[in-house]
Amino acid sequence: MKTSFGDVPEELRELLDGFIMMQCRYQSALREVRTKLEILDDEFRARHSRNPIHHMESRIKRPESIAQKLRRKGLPLTVQAATENLHDIAGIRVVCAYLNDAYTIASLLTSQDDITLVETRDYIRNPKPNGYRSLHLIVKVPVFMSAGKLLLPVEVQIRTIAMDFWASLEHQLRYKKSTSDVPDALNRQLCEAAEKIAALDSDMQHIHDEMVAWVQDVDKPGEPLT
Repeated sequence: MKTSFGDVPEELRELLDGFIMMQCRYQSALREVRTKLEILDDEFRARHSRNPIHHMESRIKRPESIAQKLRRKGLPLTVQAATENLHDIAGIRVVCAYLNDAYTIASLLTSQDDITLVETRDYIRNPKPNGYRSLHLIVKVPVFMSAGKLLLPVEVQIRTIAMDFWASLEHQLRYKKSTSDVPDALNRQLCEAAEKIAALDSDMQHIHDEMVAWVQDVDKPGEPLT
């Protein structure tokens, strides 16, 4: 059944209908990936008595954002162009407690036989020039619709709490401002802050590993008395 768009011109109604159906499909793909991550998190807790995932946030690109990206790429404003050329229509951000958790979650997710890894961009080991750090994956997941099975891409961003803190504030500071608009001194300060946060992540990972080793040592049975 077609959606009612009131006075929207006829030539745009089919496009809008198409975008709404596309969003429905990508929402289903997002739900599949989120469920997989929740199951992995639950199993990790059962095995190791802690959750590697602190929290998750997900989103579907709005039609206007999709249209803007298509225009930037010089592509037609069609559902086909969007589905064939954009891999970040559906996105989920996974915020982990520790640095190693990011790579553990990525490995566990991509090792599942119904997940296809399309692309990896490791901005943790290779940060962006502005200091941004995160592990980006593009994965394809099967979605079973009434018309049959679809393989749809989902962008998965995995980062630590500290990285997410920096990225969120950096985004607020730069909102509606291009990099060239920000004074060099402030850009340097943002990069320095990112370096400090990376050092903190490393320190907390080290402390965590030392704590785990200490607990295991304490829990070892003592030597028998002779």
